[in-house]
Amino acid sequence: MNKRSVILFILLQILLVAAFSSFAAVLPQERADVMYHSYEGDGMSIDGPSVLVRKQIGNKVSVSANYYVDMISGASIDVLATASPYEEERTEHSVGVDFLHNKTLMNLNFTSSSENDFEARSVHFGISQDFFGDLTTLSMGYSKGWDEVGKRGDENFFEEAERQQFQFGVTQVITKNMIIGLNFENISDEGYLNNPYRAVRFVDPSAERGYRFETEVYPNTRTSNAAAINLNYYLPYRASIYGEASVFSDTWGIDANSYKLGYIHTFGDNWILDMRVRHYQQDKADFYQDLFARSAEFNFRARDKEMSTFSNTSIGLSVTYEYRFSPSSWVKKGTVNYELDHLRFEYDDFRNVLADAPVGEEPLFEFSANVTRIFVSLWY
Repeated sequence: MNKRSVILFILLQILLVAAFSSFAAVLPQERADVMYHSYEGDGMSIDGPSVLVRKQIGNKVSVSANYYVDMISGASIDVLATASPYEEERTEHSVGVDFLHNKTLMNLNFTSSSENDFEARSVHFGISQDFFGDLTTLSMGYSKGWDEVGKRGDENFFEEAERQQFQFGVTQVITKNMIIGLNFENISDEGYLNNPYRAVRFVDPSAERGYRFETEVYPNTRTSNAAAINLNYYLPYRASIYGEASVFSDTWGIDANSYKLGYIHTFGDNWILDMRVRHYQQDKADFYQDLFARSAEFNFRARDKEMSTFSNTSIGLSVTYEYRFSPSSWVKKGTVNYELDHLRFEYDDFRNVLADAPVGEEPLFEFSANVTRIFVSLWY
């Protein structure tokens, strides 16, 4: 569950540039992608393959299928505080169809993921429309998700959650060199929303370490809103700069903002370089504390570090080599891509309980992580 959120978030950020530059109402190109991804950080190792295939049917319909695997080993500091390292595998399957009618593009996707203690299914419908000579694009989307939560070592544990998401966006060509986009998102969650393996700690002078652990308790509803502005400016020497600023808030009291800046440069006819930097800042949830004064001090209690106050800075680099085949070849072109993101997390109110220090005076936690992707893409 939370253990895969970092790598998925980075993958989504990488897709932002591609999505932003292909706003017009056209069917996705026929292509196949084979990728290997890896995440290393906070005692966790997550890696695996992914395969994506897209195929057009006539000039109005495109279908796609994706297979994605996370092989997880190790344990984050949250887990090590109360349990031992573990290994598991998550597999995800998704299928989608896009339909183009004049200047309207509609898409429908279904995704299913499975691991030994978590099942998730979701469906998404999106629609976009071009206006004013294809200079403006409006898009809307709706997603619905269903989660089934289990717990390793407890066959009787079973919880459910439902999620729905509304999206709205507008993309506008400002000049021949500049594109700007605005995006809004609303998410509503209901059901079991916390992680069954996370625990809070509370003061207990009789305990060996001066504190004990008990299960987290979250509200069973959550509503969040996010807004982002994107900008892409094409430079006269076959390069571009892009940026994004976003804000987030939810009914749990979490407020966050992020800023991203990137530069893309082409070398010769075959090489593309993408360099980027991003900063993220988050305030804690209303019911988060690193150390509670007593057991069941409040109705809702959290100590998951993702609910705390923290900042994250990442620096990324992508290198792409593109090769074009002969016009008579079935494969039109191919790319070989290498991407690396280095992340640094610093926590303001989450302490390292594994350190030897008095209760509540442990050093604040921080860690670094690397996300690597190597993939090959073929257009046909």
